[in-house]
Amino acid sequence: MEKRGVKYHRGRLAEALREEIETILEGELADPRIGLVNVSEVQLAGDGRSARVFVVVQGDDQEAARTMEGLSAAVGFVRRELVERLRLRRAPELIFQLDRSQDYVARIDELLGRNRKRSSPQR
Repeated sequence: MEKRGVKYHRGRLAEALREEIETILEGELADPRIGLVNVSEVQLAGDGRSARVFVVVQGDDQEAARTMEGLSAAVGFVRRELVERLRLRRAPELIFQLDRSQDYVARIDELLGRNRKRSSPQR
């Protein structure tokens, strides 16, 4: 059982990481491979040594692949910036992961819409 204070601290740190990473990605990376990116969530590991950063990339699959390459190359810079901005002893190891949940939601909505049209009474 995890203590409430530790869980609360980890949640606050994850949110602070999300905000700072998004700020860094928006304006401070000069890598042309990185397109429009939003950080949807940061999941911090139990020991705090690693974090999964879920990103939503605007564009097609090719654009997403280029952006993920650019993000992988920029991990060191982002970690260094996090240490300075959040005054951490050591920034967690960052693992960027593409967040496709919005695509799934759109697909489910489309299927539900089709189902409603079929089941609605015909006049």
